Amino acid sequence: MIHARGLTRRFTARRRTVEAVRGIDLDVEPGQLVAFLGPNGAGKSTSLRMLTTLLPPTSGTATVAGRDVVSDPAGVRARIGYVGQRNSAGESFRVRDELVTQGRCYGLPVPVARRRADEVLGMLELEALADRRPGTLSGGQRRRLDIALGLVHRPELLFMDEPTTGLDPRGRADIWRHILRLRAEHGTTLFMSTHYLEEADSMAERVVIIDRGRIIADGTAEKLKSDLAGDRITVTCASEQDAARAAVTAERVAGPEGVGVSGTAVEIRVPHAAVALPAYLRTLEEAGVRVAAAETARPTLDDVFLALTGRTLLESDDAGHGPTAGPAGSADQDGPKDHQDHQDQNGRDGRDGRKEGWA
Repeated sequence: MIHARGLTRRFTARRRTVEAVRGIDLDVEPGQLVAFLGPNGAGKSTSLRMLTTLLPPTSGTATVAGRDVVSDPAGVRARIGYVGQRNSAGESFRVRDELVTQGRCYGLPVPVARRRADEVLGMLELEALADRRPGTLSGGQRRRLDIALGLVHRPELLFMDEPTTGLDPRGRADIWRHILRLRAEHGTTLFMSTHYLEEADSMAERVVIIDRGRIIADGTAEKLKSDLAGDRITVTCASEQDAARAAVTAERVAGPEGVGVSGTAVEIRVPHAAVALPAYLRTLEEAGVRVAAAETARPTLDDVFLALTGRTLLESDDAGHGPTAGPAGSADQDGPKDHQDHQDQNGRDGRDGRKEGWA
């Protein structure tokens, strides 16, 4: 469904060139739910905008739904849906009218567009809101409407750029309920960017991690956590002397790079903590090391990111987006030159209109 090789995007502004995306390779099979995970400014949105033809790549190639993003952008757009970070619906017409108009933009005859509008209203439980104006909806309701707009023409592939950002936990859970049902009932291929670790961990069958414009990990959440982070055992000893002796014993199990000591606490990274802990505690008891407490913990995707980059995702978000940040502070924000390119390609400012410039 997606095949990209060496996909690159550079921005030029204030007489300097910034590489927002640095030659990514990506393949997505039909029916997959893929989470594109990374800190703010990592290149997530820029990558999505290239794959959805909103932004021309500087170099590299990509086919999406069997069509080339450069030579056949209209063919790509006819086969995909896109839910951007901004609200897609206008403010002047009713929800149902917005959906019918969206269907007409994709060439659906009026009766078909009306029927599809009613179908997606039911699919996303928006029937009761059909006669309201989008500006009167809650944040979660508007995001469901955004998804409905992306589904009117029955796309093979739906792109979603951080669809739950800004929603409260209940709103995020509601959006995910609809996303998972959509996939289960219709087999739609879903490719979504997010910086919410728990979403990528619990919902996606595949996680692709991007950092500073490069893909640094790709696999199931469980495999990434097992291979790159490992389980954690934390043993609290009765004294720092005991902790030092416990650390020496731990190095025989996990090696020096898998052991850390902080005061009286010893932290060990191992593949299977539940199996390793009893044997480790017996060894400490035989060595006369006094243990006050012990616990195990499964790794998170933040642990994976830490193992790969030496920093956490939260640290990356707080650090001003790192060296690949674009002219406005983020690699995912268009610089002045690129913004003009976007206008030239689409005929109007990409921030305008329900399809961010492509309707």
